[in-house]
Amino acid sequence: MTDRDPEDTSPAVDPQSVDPDVAARRFAHESLEKDDPTGWFEQLYSSAEDGRAVVPWDRGGAHPLLSDWVQTAEPDGTGKQALVVGAGTGWDAELVADLGYETIAFDISPTAIESAKRTHPNTKATYQTADLLNPPADWHRAFDLVVEIYTVQALPIALQAEATKRVGEFVRVGGSLLVIAAARDDEVPDSAVEGPPWPLTRAGIDAFAIDDLRLIQLDRSPSPNDPTLYRWRAEYLRD
Repeated sequence: MTDRDPEDTSPAVDPQSVDPDVAARRFAHESLEKDDPTGWFEQLYSSAEDGRAVVPWDRGGAHPLLSDWVQTAEPDGTGKQALVVGAGTGWDAELVADLGYETIAFDISPTAIESAKRTHPNTKATYQTADLLNPPADWHRAFDLVVEIYTVQALPIALQAEATKRVGEFVRVGGSLLVIAAARDDEVPDSAVEGPPWPLTRAGIDAFAIDDLRLIQLDRSPSPNDPTLYRWRAEYLRD
């Protein structure tokens, strides 16, 4: 657990009184002003550890669209390897590992990784700190299943093309990629989006299908919390 800075006199917060999205955007904007577009993740997680923020995507369970995909596709991970991008506190990784995959789950935030290990003391997954934009070389086309949920959309639009490319490069021949992201209509210009998140257009979803990685299934469904907001779930296969 991250110790609170003794010089930090800001009070702990009641999680019920905090708008998680507002806090996340504040950290993101401060980070962007310092030309550090990914630094806000550690700020958010460490502040959540100290009781001064709430991680808006920490659901206390696997993402419902991932759970639904597992029930429908019934993947068997026996003898296979999986990578979970942007592991956060580990709920999605735990579901993937329970399917039998030898699972690596990574996050750029060391505090998130420590939280995941603490939350899941009997985990079958391997949690580690890594940067999506500069990943370990031996992860290139190394995984039978790659799961990316809400990570690319949490990066500024200028970085999304590079992040998308990196995600696709993790998938080995014969492997699958599952992407879950907030949806944005193509006619909504980048300038009209105040993130995070910066939701993905259909073109942004299509961008994962590079080289021999092809889109095989795409669903666009309303959010259960707000029917005016939509989410993508896309599945890709590398031939």
